[in-house]
Amino acid sequence: MTPRAADADTDLATPRAFGEEPGTGTPGGLAEGPGSTAPGGLDEGRGATTPGGREQSPERERERRPVGDRERLARAALTRVLEPGDERGGRWLREIGAVELMRRIGDRDGTAETLGGMTARRLAGYRLRAETADPERDLAAVAAVGGRFICPGDREWPSQLDDLGDSRPTGLWVRGRPDVRLWALRSVAVVGARACTPYGAHMAASLGAGLAELGWVVVSGAAFGVDGAAHRGALSAGGATMAVLACGVDVVYPRGHAELIGRVAEEGLLIGELPPSAHPTRSRFILRNRVIAALTRGTVVVEAEYRSGSLATARSAQRLGRFTMGVPGPATSALSAGVHELLRGEGVLVTDAAEVAELVGDIGDLAPARRGPVLPRDLLGAGSARVLDALPFHGSVNGRDIARTAGTSADEALARLYELHSLGFVEREGDRWQLTGCPTRNGDARRGGT
Repeated sequence: MTPRAADADTDLATPRAFGEEPGTGTPGGLAEGPGSTAPGGLDEGRGATTPGGREQSPERERERRPVGDRERLARAALTRVLEPGDERGGRWLREIGAVELMRRIGDRDGTAETLGGMTARRLAGYRLRAETADPERDLAAVAAVGGRFICPGDREWPSQLDDLGDSRPTGLWVRGRPDVRLWALRSVAVVGARACTPYGAHMAASLGAGLAELGWVVVSGAAFGVDGAAHRGALSAGGATMAVLACGVDVVYPRGHAELIGRVAEEGLLIGELPPSAHPTRSRFILRNRVIAALTRGTVVVEAEYRSGSLATARSAQRLGRFTMGVPGPATSALSAGVHELLRGEGVLVTDAAEVAELVGDIGDLAPARRGPVLPRDLLGAGSARVLDALPFHGSVNGRDIARTAGTSADEALARLYELHSLGFVEREGDRWQLTGCPTRNGDARRGGT
């Protein structure tokens, strides 16, 4: 559970939240912190190098230390001040720490103005939000709904989020009993259109259930359409699912998913960057997608138009070196156009959970070989198949004519005909031969135009 805030240390009481202008950077930058070194290989521990092999920065090494009460309070306050994905705020956090950043914004001693990239307008916005921030109240509010607040340096912190670099979340508000870090290690995102077709909903639910049965955690955004279908599929299989929200974890959004969100909170995990009672905005939905991409080993897109937040998730996943996958749909459907464009690039075509697991999983996670049904005719030898092909679909023919059509001798044709007769493919009438009735014709792959 979240440690209780210290009664002393009143440095954090002055600034209560930070204001920020949204859209300060592009999400999905490569990390300077620890994380996975390759797609599908997210580490459980915190490595000493970045995915590119660079040495760990001193700031990131410092964050590996246990989180104190002052640091937790400061980061909780900052979630009310910094918009998700604020790279300037992330850089200041890395350089001077959360407690000092809160102090500089709260104190009017001129030190905040010395921060790189700080402007008078930006600082005024931070201070306006800081006036209403109350981290102790927020920590109590999330605890009241069975939640907690985790920070970089906590044992539960999923280190793959460090791959986001300075756009990494300040902290995560969490509802649910499972361990976020452990669940994220074996997770796949399933995202797609809100106004999906019945086909899209079916595929999302099938993927969710199939991945859950294979032991994967299904991650999505709890929205209408594909997101909701993926969550329901995982829950229907008794599996694990996480919903990454663009609002507070105590806020039900969309309202129509109140029951689903309640089930995820009870049986899985709700996580978000925004503090309790915070409501979603259009930009927060887009920025939320970078967390989905970074948290998981790969992202599957099920139905998406060209302008789609789901494709933003896939692009973030590609920038982070994660796997990106798409489920194909009708070429005439606008809802599949974005997916098909993804597949024309670096995306990998998948059609079921086994194919997803084969791509993002470990050695031995192989999808079964796909082939059509084996028909009785498939089991015939080449000579017998040629003789069978020589018989007309209607009527009967003598053995010499069959031999001539099959390109073999009369004795060889006769031997093959008796073999086919014993197997039920042909019938004999005097010295003439014909195909048997419906059972044989239905089993003949040559008939019927195939």
